[in-house]
Amino acid sequence: MLKNQPLKIIQIVPQLPPSINGLGDYALNLARQLRKNYKIETHFVVGDPNWKGSPAIENFPIQKVKTDVAEACIGLLSTLSTNAGQSASSPKISVLLHYVGYGYAKKGCPVWLVRSLEHWKAKNTNSRLVTMFHEVYASGPPWTSAFWLSPSQKKLASRLTQLSNCCLTSKESYAEILYKLARVKQGSIASLPVFSNIGEPEYVPPLAKRSRRLIVFGHRNSRAQVYQQCRVALESTCQALKIEEIYDIGVPTDLELSKINGIPIVEKGVAESTEISKILLDSVAGFLNFPPPAYLAKSGVFAAYSSHKLISCMTGFSNVPIDGLLSGKHYWSTSNEDRQLCLDIGQEIGENAYAWYQNHNLSRQAKIFANYLGVNKD
Repeated sequence: MLKNQPLKIIQIVPQLPPSINGLGDYALNLARQLRKNYKIETHFVVGDPNWKGSPAIENFPIQKVKTDVAEACIGLLSTLSTNAGQSASSPKISVLLHYVGYGYAKKGCPVWLVRSLEHWKAKNTNSRLVTMFHEVYASGPPWTSAFWLSPSQKKLASRLTQLSNCCLTSKESYAEILYKLARVKQGSIASLPVFSNIGEPEYVPPLAKRSRRLIVFGHRNSRAQVYQQCRVALESTCQALKIEEIYDIGVPTDLELSKINGIPIVEKGVAESTEISKILLDSVAGFLNFPPPAYLAKSGVFAAYSSHKLISCMTGFSNVPIDGLLSGKHYWSTSNEDRQLCLDIGQEIGENAYAWYQNHNLSRQAKIFANYLGVNKD
């Protein structure tokens, strides 16, 4: 490789924009930061044969597997490894896999993907595989398909963990699961809560200087739950913070939204990340019903609220810290009967969440990924 030639990696993802997919946004933001901070260029491989998009985004080349069979992915990885390596006879390339079973297979068991990576790794012994487990396996009661498919999903996760040079995940509990499944060394899997996909503003004004606006942001179904299942909690939150308007951001819920207790609801629909960031910076709180506190570390919505110092409000709570997050300190639970929410308490909560977020912001994660990929020489 020439001295000043950019270093190249392959990122494997289920989908990328224009599909509305938090994982795709995560991978794209990471690619931008790796390019900016370390001059690392990403070549994307999309694992969903049905994905429709451009052959490049911001000069990041994109190729998708033509079919979800191992042979198709093996051929693609072999070609890309040779093109990105030092020479055709001695390819050396790092692959970053963003793993969530259901992203690559309808039943959450992408055997084709794991087989292709095992074959690729055997043929390219001097290359590196880094796996980010956004999920490990599904679970559920015996009458659900997740219950019966989880043993196969566990086996695939174990194979990937053993195959990978390094593993990361978004939750400490996921790391614990992987230790037990793959019998790898305790502490060998990094836990990194997700970063904000809509930006990290350099200046964040205090809540007292913002509009008395509350945000409901995220997936269509989770936002519908806020209005249908959490209406009383939402009303009490608005009353406590003297909210004057509610902004609903995302794919339309198809609910008849107009007002809650006389407070107008403005449906913004799908918006660009820069516009969403501006809206959050001029709002005081964000409400979410999903995920529950046990999964906040992997919530892009919670990450966005935290990076903009909003008061994250929800009905759920935990009496013990989970991934470093504690009810009443990093988010407000409407089930809290010990204190009454106000702007001063909310400011403290927003500050705590913001400080928690800085430990794993995009820049810090890019450095960790660069080290794991073996291309950061700092």
